[in-house]
Amino acid sequence: MLKLIKQILVPFRKGSYKSTITSYEKEKLLSFKDKFKNKRCFIIGNGPSLNKIDLNILKNEYTFAVNSIFYKTKEMGFKPTFYVVEDQHVLSDNLTEINSYEVNYKFFPSNYKKFIKNNKNTFFFPFDIGFYREEHLSYKKPRFAKDISEVIYAGQTVTYINLQLAFYMGFTEIYLIGMDFDYKIPKSAIVNGNTIESVENDPNHFHPDYFGKGKKWHNPDLDSVMYNYKKAKETFENENRKIFNATKGGKLELFERVDFDKLIRGMDVIQ
Repeated sequence: MLKLIKQILVPFRKGSYKSTITSYEKEKLLSFKDKFKNKRCFIIGNGPSLNKIDLNILKNEYTFAVNSIFYKTKEMGFKPTFYVVEDQHVLSDNLTEINSYEVNYKFFPSNYKKFIKNNKNTFFFPFDIGFYREEHLSYKKPRFAKDISEVIYAGQTVTYINLQLAFYMGFTEIYLIGMDFDYKIPKSAIVNGNTIESVENDPNHFHPDYFGKGKKWHNPDLDSVMYNYKKAKETFENENRKIFNATKGGKLELFERVDFDKLIRGMDVIQ
């Protein structure tokens, strides 16, 4: 198991910035081009505000969720339409749960192929991590992919992957929920460079075990997240599409706010 974890935590060779996919995997991704054109979707974050929402209200909506959303599945039975994992710490800490989690569509960077069960509902995408590498020309410079069969760009948060997926799939209205945009590193946490290890319950997510005792996570670097959110906002709006923030509270003010309850009841009509 320790050897497996070490393999997961070093997903790219030194000097390598982009993973590749086979022609078959590319064909699978091409099937999503405008598959949900002119539809709306909800991209679910993992902040504490998510506990203010009964996710089962969204059972007939298209939804993206990530990482340890399976805690919500255990709690209330909710499952997203699309499920995505980017972070290697999340993968190594939750590999069994991730592989056994059944939803309509599961997406992973192709460099994780050896660890993920490749079922018919599993899709691997070519992933570019240049944003994270200091020696790369695009270090800390947001790039947004319009063709996921060619590449998806890292952008400090798995939400950025979801936004690129949603764009390619043709979604017109994107609603963010549970995006609190507010992290506090507990004083008790063990910090080693950009990696943080928790020694107590997680205060930053909807479940105390999300990044609970013994789990590792990366410094969220909200400034870098904001750079990428601005790029996504610009990309969507340039094609007359829009990202809205329907989170109950939180500190993310870049996107136009809408009231989640009114939206679901059809009262908050978007023009």
